[in-house]
Amino acid sequence: MKNIFKLVLSFSAAFLISCQSPSGSHDMGEMETLPVEKRVAFMSGHVVAGLKLFRAGAPDQAAKHLLHPVSETHEAERAGINKLGFKGEIFEKVSKALDEGKPAAEVEPMLKKAEQNINLLQKNAGGDPAEIIEYLMDTVDEEYEIGVKNGKITDPGEYQDAYGFSVVALNIAKQVKSKETKNLISALNSLINLWPKKGPLADSTPTSVEKVKGQTAKVVNALVAIK
Repeated sequence: MKNIFKLVLSFSAAFLISCQSPSGSHDMGEMETLPVEKRVAFMSGHVVAGLKLFRAGAPDQAAKHLLHPVSETHEAERAGINKLGFKGEIFEKVSKALDEGKPAAEVEPMLKKAEQNINLLQKNAGGDPAEIIEYLMDTVDEEYEIGVKNGKITDPGEYQDAYGFSVVALNIAKQVKSKETKNLISALNSLINLWPKKGPLADSTPTSVEKVKGQTAKVVNALVAIK
């Protein structure tokens, strides 16, 4: 009887684990129902993280973030974005260059085109800035908490994504035509400063989860100025 009980417990645990999404991942169903402007912001965060990492001299860490827009795994994110000006071939060229280990001098012009394309997507996607920034802050909280545990980086990808989403939120805030964004922009700059100036490298000493979540809360509170 004890053996049967242990078997049932093992099966139940395995079943529960299989039902959970991978750490930090946004499942395909969630992405399919997410408004396009938030999907573009999410995609942009990955690209921003990749750009910063590449320019910090870590192309191996940058690769998966820069390939995010054309990855088959993230196909649901791309639904409907071609009409916004998405150029997948730009990111495919970046992918090939990284695979071939091309020098930074050759890759950088491709990265600038990728950056321009992502900026175009954000502009064309539109949406309510306050809603997008609030969504990004929720995502920062979620991914940072996965990426950092007990004062150490346990999932570099999520730690890096959280940085990218913070930068995208700042870029969105700067586009808002209002004199009331000073506190919001200041709060977002303070959030970004919680990562090392060089970038969210995997061997960084991370800021505590509590401090990051405390700062994202300040950003959300500052959103009242543009709502």
